[in-house]
Amino acid sequence: MTDINAQPASGRFGSERRRLLIQEYGIFIAFLILVLVLSVSNEFFLTAGNISNVLLQTSINGILAIGMTFVILTRGIDLSVGSVVALAGIVSATFATTSATAGVAGGPYPVALALAIGIAVGMASGAIVGIIVSRFAVPAFVATLGMLSAARGMTLIYGGGRPVPGLVPDFRWIGTGNLFGVPMPVVILAVVFALSWWILARTRFGRYVYAVGGNPHAAKTSGIDVSRIRFLVYVISGALSGLAGMILSARTGSALPQAGVAYELDAIAAVVIGGTSLSGGVGRVTGTLIGALIIGVMNNGLDLMGMQSYYQQILKGALIVGAVMLDQKRNQSA
Repeated sequence: MTDINAQPASGRFGSERRRLLIQEYGIFIAFLILVLVLSVSNEFFLTAGNISNVLLQTSINGILAIGMTFVILTRGIDLSVGSVVALAGIVSATFATTSATAGVAGGPYPVALALAIGIAVGMASGAIVGIIVSRFAVPAFVATLGMLSAARGMTLIYGGGRPVPGLVPDFRWIGTGNLFGVPMPVVILAVVFALSWWILARTRFGRYVYAVGGNPHAAKTSGIDVSRIRFLVYVISGALSGLAGMILSARTGSALPQAGVAYELDAIAAVVIGGTSLSGGVGRVTGTLIGALIIGVMNNGLDLMGMQSYYQQILKGALIVGAVMLDQKRNQSA
């Protein structure tokens, strides 16, 4: 007897193929639709100046989100990135300021030293979190929440609660300069993206990151040092937070103790919208970059349309929840 509800094999194949295509390229399609809608809605959206502005606005969040991708791929989370942005920015700035009153470290020093110190501060912050998470089995949410508070406190103590102005031109160049007409923050984001893509897609460490996130017990049985991988992803996230902090200080011309507030939310949003699973083991930095661009384009487009930032926050929250719901649905059907 023939089942009239049975779907032909060709139909099932076509349905499965469409599902895979949407899963693979859905984020790109969504981004293109968003750009198309905003282009039609506002004549200034696709101008060269506005596109440059969008990329500049996206660069810092993109760098943070790429670091966050490493962490989330291992089933972790990093709530401390915004505070580390402020801490690294203000510490490095004191080594690159011409202001005698603001120069806690007695700067200026060679710019290379200031940049190295900023990265080192970020790496040290990430290393502390990594040790707490990997060696003491403290949940990442708790460990990074503690670092969020501690790093913000250290920022205020180190700088005395005051901004650090008068940054030297060579330091400011990483935030305001350009290379062959491309703004330096965008160049730095491109380099970070390319390096991160290569690490995750082409190296043994990248395969281990996915393995730890996919099934940590199986990864450990296979001989992977799970604790070491978890430690290193937080160091990477911290290092990129330090880099983002210096770029932010360079762009604004001074390091502010209140910098980076809630930046972790935008970074997590970009990762989740980009298709990286909060359950770990699934995701790509390509998707993260598109997720960061979606947030940047959305904020910029809504600004051009005169929409208040409060509504933008509501829309961003809805995007995050929607992306997580889709991720849960994929996990249940897998």
